[in-house]
Amino acid sequence: MRVLGYARVSTSEQADSRAGIEAQRAAIAAECKRRGWDLLETIEDAGYSAKDLRRPGIRIALEELERGRGDALVVSKLDRLSRSMLDFTALMSRAQRQGWALVALDAPVDTTTPAGEAMASVLAVFAQFERRLIGQRTREALAQKKAQGVRLGRPIQLPTRVRGQILRKRKRGASLSEIAEELNRKKVPTAQGGKRWYPSTVRAVLASAEHS
Repeated sequence: MRVLGYARVSTSEQADSRAGIEAQRAAIAAECKRRGWDLLETIEDAGYSAKDLRRPGIRIALEELERGRGDALVVSKLDRLSRSMLDFTALMSRAQRQGWALVALDAPVDTTTPAGEAMASVLAVFAQFERRLIGQRTREALAQKKAQGVRLGRPIQLPTRVRGQILRKRKRGASLSEIAEELNRKKVPTAQGGKRWYPSTVRAVLASAEHS
């Protein structure tokens, strides 16, 4: 079986030392030798986080596999590939559709075997559970903001006259709390559509004006 290896380290220090990358390369090479697999090359991402798949090395590896230039992708550790269960299960689904295998040496994930395929299915169930939890948390957060009077959707720009009023009052010596209280009495909405001003909200407007 023709295999592509993948190695990754996240920090520039690790990338410069090469120790982490070389350890991963050695583990992949040893396993391929043990199983009699033909290791074509080990592609690496040095200095990249695993929070998502927007990494040049993994993109190249996936393109090679999609073109049929390899039968499997092998990583020494699952977190070298991805720390997101959603991304990982998406990769497994992609591998199944395109006909290549996914192997993580530190986990029971090996779609070249029936047991590995079963584990992939279990992980897919947990990924679906994670997706539903994320959706639920998002809905609850939006409902909370709506209850607080925050207008959802694209932020509203603060009118120039309101910004000018805030700047003038501040120059005249008004405190942040005094400005916020007056805006609340006049029922002026915030830039995000909120119904209540706070000293921190006023401070944000002043800071924005200083940098504009």
